[in-house]
Amino acid sequence: MEYLFTYGTLQDLQVQEYIFGRILKGVPDAIHGFKKMENAVYGRYPLVLRTNNLQDKVEGQVYEVTETDLKKADIYETSAYKREQFPLESGGTAWVYVENSK
Repeated sequence: MEYLFTYGTLQDLQVQEYIFGRILKGVPDAIHGFKKMENAVYGRYPLVLRTNNLQDKVEGQVYEVTETDLKKADIYETSAYKREQFPLESGGTAWVYVENSK
């Protein structure tokens, strides 16, 4: 199993049903060293930016997902985002969608 940390539209139950075909069961968690910017992508969607300041924190939800789920989420997130793994406040690691600055 993989873990996906979400901070935006992937927490929406209708979005989950559309992308994954089911509602995901999440638990609250956070990532440190990031700030959340609202309406940063296409003037509508949030984005987390790495600050490397461990005082900065973004709260969200972590979901247990499959590799297939991650591929579906990659398509949903478009090339505006890239998926990278980061440590969670809880001690684990999860995939997080961050800015794709290619």
